[in-house]
Amino acid sequence: MVAPAVGAGGERLTGAGDEWLLERAVSTRPPLGEFDLIERYFQQSSTESARRPDVILGIGDDAAVLRMPYGVPYGVPDADLVAAVDTVVAGRHFLPDCDARSIGHRALAVNLSDMAAMGATPAWATLALTLPALDESWLERFSLGFMTLAKEHGVALVGGDTTGGPLTVSVQILGFVPHGRALRRGGAQAGDVLMVTGTLGDSGAGLALASGKLATAERAAASELIQRFDYPTPRVQFGLRARNIAHAAMDISDGLAGDLPKLAAASGLAAWVDVAKLPLSAAMRAVVPAAQAREWAVAAGDDYELLLAVSPQDADRLTEAARQLNLTLTAIGELRRGNGVTWELDGVAFAAPAQGYDHFR
Repeated sequence: MVAPAVGAGGERLTGAGDEWLLERAVSTRPPLGEFDLIERYFQQSSTESARRPDVILGIGDDAAVLRMPYGVPYGVPDADLVAAVDTVVAGRHFLPDCDARSIGHRALAVNLSDMAAMGATPAWATLALTLPALDESWLERFSLGFMTLAKEHGVALVGGDTTGGPLTVSVQILGFVPHGRALRRGGAQAGDVLMVTGTLGDSGAGLALASGKLATAERAAASELIQRFDYPTPRVQFGLRARNIAHAAMDISDGLAGDLPKLAAASGLAAWVDVAKLPLSAAMRAVVPAAQAREWAVAAGDDYELLLAVSPQDADRLTEAARQLNLTLTAIGELRRGNGVTWELDGVAFAAPAQGYDHFR
């Protein structure tokens, strides 16, 4: 596929002339070694992205030294550390010819989505990058995608590793929440409303379009869906607001059919979903029939939206928090006593997949 030449916010990245100048500049540089790579694309870039006073020692030593965010400057009298790690692999999480800027963005975005689900403030990240070869044009764009998103969310890159091998990117992210206030999967209660942010299934549609498995004459809609796949949007700010309202949350990375049972089981409850209420984008409605759109919304995965459980009394508060961020929030069902997940469409049982995405199935 040819990835769209736009950034996460839809801006055009460079013109053809700019690309030629970049390639020419890169071609005249002396060959890179491992430590040159780190210094040029990550150590210098990290100082230009998120400047955090709690980074005592960052890239360049054997390990980072970080000051935990206690006290008045952070508004956190006592904090809990929140940690997550995700790996993205060529051919598994992104297409082999995907734009490197998208890969850099995605590698950090999936971790930021975990922070969002916990209601945590992201702060620091480490990056382990395995490369089949040292390609400076690729590294320029990868670093741009990673560092742009890091700066947007105030995340400092504080360490990592580079190795040779099949293209693989692992990111660990660290953040914090006020003590005892992290959102968890296991806090839901019977009678809670199930809600999701954004729209579901777009990334599945985008992947089908980008890989050539789906064709459409709706070029604008196709571009929007591919963008959703290439540049997922972590709902960090909403997660921070939801922390004080929702009972439980998780991000939808493996599809609603794969993730909702995890939340319900963690809370010892059953879930009921009205499939007709799943939020579908206009772009997806434009390129596939309703049945296909619903299937992707239920099971495709890679949307990185948030799934939340909230009391009926607080559902309006959560909706208002989303509205203030210009974010759609949709009630799709409820949690009940019992176990398992029941899916219905127009009052009739809906045959949803038994589980969502699984790397080993």
